[in-house]
Amino acid sequence: MKFQLEDVTIYFPYDNIYPEQYQYMLELKRALDAKGHCLLEMPTGTGKTIALLSLITSYRLSKPSNPIKLLYCTRTVHEMEKTLAELKLLYNYQLQHFGPGARMLAIGLSSRKNLCVNPSVVSAENRDSVDAGCRKLTASWVRAIAVENPNIPTCSFYENYDAADKAGTSTLPAGVYTLQELRLYGKEKGWCPYFLARHMVQQANVVVYSYQYLLDPKVAGIISKEMERECVVVFDEAHNIDNVCIEALSVSVRKQTLEGATRNLSRMSNEIERLKATDAGRLRVEYNRLVEGLAQRLPAQDVWLANPALPDDIMKEAVPGNIRKAEHFLSVLRRFVQYLNGRLETDNVEKEGPVAFVASINTQVGIDQKMLKFCYDRLHSLMLTLEITDTDEFLHIQTVCDLATLVGTYSRGFSIIIEPYDERMPHIPDPVLQLTCHDASLAIKPVFERFQSVVITSGTLSPIDLYPRLLNFNPVVSRSFKMSLTRDCICPMVLTRGSDQLPVSTKYDLRSDPGVEKNYGKLLLEMVSVVPDGVVCFFVSYSYMDGIVNSWHESGILKDIMQHKLVFIETQDVVETTLALDNYRKACDSGRGAVFFSVARGKVAEGIDFDRHYGRLVIMFGVPFQYTLSRILLARLEYLRETFQIKEGDFLTFDALRQAAQCVGRVIRSKADYGMMIFADKRYSRHDKRSKLPGWILSHLRDAHLNLSTDMAVYIAKEFLRKMAQPYDKNGALGKKTLLSQEDLENMITGPDGEMLL
Repeated sequence: MKFQLEDVTIYFPYDNIYPEQYQYMLELKRALDAKGHCLLEMPTGTGKTIALLSLITSYRLSKPSNPIKLLYCTRTVHEMEKTLAELKLLYNYQLQHFGPGARMLAIGLSSRKNLCVNPSVVSAENRDSVDAGCRKLTASWVRAIAVENPNIPTCSFYENYDAADKAGTSTLPAGVYTLQELRLYGKEKGWCPYFLARHMVQQANVVVYSYQYLLDPKVAGIISKEMERECVVVFDEAHNIDNVCIEALSVSVRKQTLEGATRNLSRMSNEIERLKATDAGRLRVEYNRLVEGLAQRLPAQDVWLANPALPDDIMKEAVPGNIRKAEHFLSVLRRFVQYLNGRLETDNVEKEGPVAFVASINTQVGIDQKMLKFCYDRLHSLMLTLEITDTDEFLHIQTVCDLATLVGTYSRGFSIIIEPYDERMPHIPDPVLQLTCHDASLAIKPVFERFQSVVITSGTLSPIDLYPRLLNFNPVVSRSFKMSLTRDCICPMVLTRGSDQLPVSTKYDLRSDPGVEKNYGKLLLEMVSVVPDGVVCFFVSYSYMDGIVNSWHESGILKDIMQHKLVFIETQDVVETTLALDNYRKACDSGRGAVFFSVARGKVAEGIDFDRHYGRLVIMFGVPFQYTLSRILLARLEYLRETFQIKEGDFLTFDALRQAAQCVGRVIRSKADYGMMIFADKRYSRHDKRSKLPGWILSHLRDAHLNLSTDMAVYIAKEFLRKMAQPYDKNGALGKKTLLSQEDLENMITGPDGEMLL
C-alpha cells in the first residue's frame, strides 16, 4: 500500500498496516524531522522492522535533496539476515511503484568468518584464526614477496578484487544483498566478498551490521569512521545496549594471558634481532614515522584493530621518546607484564580506580601514563614493521596493550578489580585482573555526537525513562506503544504459591527449599498435561537449572513430565543447544509436544523465537536478578548511584524485569499467534516489581490473574486455550480495527497526541 504521512509518501509492501505501526512511523518521522535521537518501545510481533525500514527509505525518496543513509545495527547474524530479507521485499515493492528512482544499494557486513569464500581460510575453527589466515595471504608484504616468488601462496579472490579496484570497476550493482548473496556474487566474479563489502559500505544507502561496528572503538575505528553525519543509526532489540557498551570497553587479564604475552614478547624480540641483522633500515623508517606522529593511512588488508580508546587526538600526538625504539618498547612491556604478574599474586580482593593504578605502575616499574596510553598503537606499528601475519598467536599481548591504553586514557568511569578466585568456587585459585567500565555512555557518546538521528528501539524498554540517564542523552521522542488486538491472545499470570498454598520464589533463602522445588515441578507437570505443543521454561541461572532438574529427577517429577512431553535442555555449548532446539521443533511439528528448559541470560532468551505451536506457554521460574555479590556489579551500582543518582535497587529491578520481559516475549511473534506467560514468583505480585514490565504485557494482566496458586493457573489456562481454539475475525470484530487498509488511512482522523480516531 502507498499512503501519505504528513509530507512523506510511504511505500509499505503489505495490503494492511497495524495502527501501532502507523503511530510508530509518525513518531519516527518526527524524530527525523527534528534531526534528534529517539527511544521507541514496540510490542514484539507487530512488524517493527518493516515499519522502520519503510519509513526511513520512503523518507529518503521524498527528500532527494537531503539523502539520508541508514545504518541498521542488529545483535546476531540471524537478525541481520531477517532484516535484509524484509528490506528486499520492500525494495521490490518500491521499484514497482516508484520506478527506477527507488534504486538503492543495501548490504550486510559481517566478519571474514561469515563472508570469506577462500576454502583454505574459512575452514579455520574460530574468527581470530580466519582473520589471521586471511592476513597470511593478503598482507601487503606477503603479496610483494609473491611477485618475486610464485611459490608463495596468495588469495586469488583478493588479487582479482584488488585488480578490479585499481581499475575502478569493483562495484556492486544496485540491489539488496544478504551475506549469502554477497558470497555468491564474490564467487561468480572471483572477488573477495569481505573486502568488496568493506569498500561498498561508503557507497551503500543501507548498511546492516553488528552493534560492535559502531560501539566497539577497536572495530568502529576501521569500519565506521568515514560515515557522514547524515546517517540515521538504528539499534534494534536494544534493551541491553548499556551492557554491550560496557563490554566493549572492559578487559580481563588472567595468568594464562600473561604467560602468552611473555611468549609473544620473546618471539618479537627474536624478530627484532633478525631484522637488525638483515634489514635495519625498516626499523629506522618506523622510528622516524613515530617521531612525526602515528597518523598514517594503511592498505585495507594490513589494518588490524583500531585504538581501544575513543579520542581521535591520540593519533595526532607523537609517540613518547622512550618507547620509539622497538627494543625499548619491548622492555617497557616486559616490565608491565611483570607488574601485572605481581598484582595477580594476592590472597585478597583489591579494587582501585585508574588514577591510583597508573600511579602504582609508575612507582613500581617506572612506566608513566603517556607510555601506557600509546602501548596499543605502538604494538600495532611494531607488528606491521616486523611483518607479523599470524595475529591470532598474538592475542595475549594485544589484550595487555588494550588494558594499558584504556587505563592510560580514562581517569573515571572505570575500576580495576583483582580477584584471587571465583566467589562461587573459593577453593580453586583462579586470579583475574579486570578493568571494568561502569559508564555505558562512554562508548555510545561518539555515536550520539556524530550522527544526526539515533533510534533505540525494542519490545522491552520499560521503564523507558531510565535509558536516557544510563546512556546520558536527551531523546526528542520517547514513546511506548500498546498492541492492538482483535482478541486477548496474550494471557500473563502471576503465580505466587503452589497448590499447598506455600509461597514460591527464587529468593536466596527460599531457593533451595524442597517445598519450592516440588511446587515448581508440580506447576510444570500440571501445565504440560493441559497445554498442547511447545512449553518453554526459563530459569534464573545455569546452576539453579541444574539443581532443580536433578531434584525433579530424584523425586520422579521429571519422569511424569516426560509421560506428556519430551524434555530438551539448553547447555553452555552452542552446538549442543542448537541440536536440542532442532529436535524440540521436530517434536512440536510431529504433534508429540515438548518442553524446553532455558536460562534467562542465556543464548536462547535473546535471539530465538518460539512462535505459533513452538511456544504456547512460557514459564519464568523466579526473577532473573544478576549475581548481586559480583564485585563488578557492585562497583557499577556504586558508580551509577554517585554519577547518575540511580538507586541500586531500581537498577537491579529494572535489569531483572527487562530480562524477564524479553524471555516471555519470545512466545508472541505475530497477532495471529497466542500464548500464555506465567511469572512464577511471589515477588511479581508487588507493584514496584510488576510496574517495570512493558505496557503491552501489563495491559493484558488482569487483577484476577495476580495472586494465583497452581490449581487456579491451570483452570485459567484451560479456559484461555478453549477460547483461543475458536475461529476469529482477523480484521477486527467489536468495532476494534487492528488492520488498516489504504481506505481506512485516507478516512482517518488523528487526535492531538497522534492517537488514531477512526
